[in-house]
Amino acid sequence: MNLDLTKKKSYVMGILNITPDSFYDGGKYTTLNNIMFKVEQMIAEGMDIIDIGGESSRPGSARISTQEEIDRVLPVVKKIRENYEIPISIDSMKPEVITELLPYKIDIINDISSLSDLRFIDIIKANNIYVCLMHMLDCPETMQNNPTYSSVVDTVQSYLNDKVKFCISHGISRDKIIIDPGFGFGKTLNHNYELLFKLKNLKTISQNILIGISRKSMIGNLLNKDVKDRLHGSLASAVIALLNNAKIIRTHDVRETSIAINIVENIIGKEL
Repeated sequence: MNLDLTKKKSYVMGILNITPDSFYDGGKYTTLNNIMFKVEQMIAEGMDIIDIGGESSRPGSARISTQEEIDRVLPVVKKIRENYEIPISIDSMKPEVITELLPYKIDIINDISSLSDLRFIDIIKANNIYVCLMHMLDCPETMQNNPTYSSVVDTVQSYLNDKVKFCISHGISRDKIIIDPGFGFGKTLNHNYELLFKLKNLKTISQNILIGISRKSMIGNLLNKDVKDRLHGSLASAVIALLNNAKIIRTHDVRETSIAINIVENIIGKEL
C-alpha cells in the first residue's frame, strides 16, 4: 500500500525502537517474536504508519556503526513486509541503512539530521519516498547542553523553511516533505511548550507536520512524572498539536492516541 498523506486528516505513527538504550522502550524488543507481537498489537490498535529505529537519539546517546544499525533493522523490516502492507518509516541518518531497506518498500525517511548527508537526495527522488526534516540543535550527544535562542519559534521556522526550499531546489516535491519541530532536540521546557503553542505557524512551510512528544521529558518535567506515568500528558499534548495543524502524531501509545484523534476529528470535523 502506497502512503498518501492527502487521504486522511491525521495519522497515528507507532514507535518501534529496536535499541537497548531508548529512553522509554530501550531493550524491550530484542527478538523477532516479541517485535512482531508488538507490531501486530499496534496495527490492531489503529496504527497508520510504523516508525522503526535502530539507533537511539535520546539526549547524550552515543552513535553506532552503520552495520550494527542495519543488523538491527533489516530483519525486522523483512519480517513486517512478509506479513503486512503497513506504511514503514525508518528513523535513520544513514543513507546506507535506507539503501539496504529499499527492496522492502520504505515509505518515509525520518532523518533527524535533515539530510545532512546529501546522498539522501537521490534516494528520495529515485524512489518517490517521503522525507521528514527535523530541527535539532547540534547533535544528540550535545543538544541539551544549555540550548539558547533569541526566539525558538522564529529559529525553528526559518530552519525548516530553508530546508524545505533546499529540498525543492534539488528536485524533491513539496508534497513529499514532512516537517518536525523537534521537541526535546536542543530545547528547554519553555522552548518546547512555546513551539507547541505556536505550532500552527509551521503550516505555511508544509501541510505535513509531524510531532513527537510521546512520554518525553517535557511532559515529565512539567508534571514531575516518571516516563511510565506520562501517558495523559502525552495525549493532552497530541490533542493540542492536532488543533494546531499537526498531521502525524508519533506515539508509543497507539490505542489511546487513536481514540483521542478520533474524538477530536469527530468534534472538529472539517475545521481540523
